[in-house]
Amino acid sequence: MDQRGLEAASSEGPLAIICGGGTLPFAVADAVQRRGRPVVLYAVRGWAAPEQVARFRHHWAQLGQFGWFLRTTRKDGCRDLVFMGTLARPRLGQLRFDLGTLRVLPRIMMAFRGGDNHMLSAFTRVLEEHGFRVLAPQAVAPDILAPAGLLGTRQPSERDRIDIARGLAVIDAMADFDVGQAAVVANNHVLAVEAVEGTDQMLARIAQLRALGRVPVPPGVGVLVKAPKRGQDRRFDLPTIGPHTVAGVACAGLAGIAFAAGETIIAEPQEVAEAAAAANIFVIGIGAKEAAL
Repeated sequence: MDQRGLEAASSEGPLAIICGGGTLPFAVADAVQRRGRPVVLYAVRGWAAPEQVARFRHHWAQLGQFGWFLRTTRKDGCRDLVFMGTLARPRLGQLRFDLGTLRVLPRIMMAFRGGDNHMLSAFTRVLEEHGFRVLAPQAVAPDILAPAGLLGTRQPSERDRIDIARGLAVIDAMADFDVGQAAVVANNHVLAVEAVEGTDQMLARIAQLRALGRVPVPPGVGVLVKAPKRGQDRRFDLPTIGPHTVAGVACAGLAGIAFAAGETIIAEPQEVAEAAAAANIFVIGIGAKEAAL
């Protein structure tokens, strides 16, 4: 970025990152700071990694403390924010609300009555009404999006490509129910769809079923397919892959990973490519034109 771009980024004020678990919030924070903009992490207790959080200006946040969040971000000069990282949906009874949260409690309770996309969209509207601009992580760190094509050298077979097409169709069909963003298909047979457990646990379930003899295909057949839900707000909860995804796919005995190119976040791409080569699985980004075939 040239000097003019650095000055523009800096003049926008600090970027607030609501930080859950995993490595992606820190990859985004590093990328934003490289572009000349300061960041402030609002790290969720029990989820964000303390040793990584300590590298940045930060505050430790407790879910349900909306009034504290408003006061703190205003003091820090943060108007723009992004959501990043894993975070399980809490039960309302687990939250300890402050006065600022109680003022919007009816809307929060309504937000919990639906899928994750519904809940996050409702929270975003509340934030926007309080003067925030909620941004997509890829808007502030575009390099985190995985491109089309192979990541590594192994090519999917024709059978794999049929499984990929079926997986994309399954994810599209689930969109009306705001369920998940991943499916496992083997030999044109749907083995699993992602729900509240997340991708890692879905893959662990496939591995367990395979150990019990319940998977009707040999090892090395089947694909994990990841894509955003139709109609999903792209500002948060885009599908994500990383080295742990490769490990889960290998453990489940699948042939590879396919993801929606330009709409999937990739953590540590070099490590993903190396892990895929070591496990002899393919990793491929599917472009919109190919997905439509």
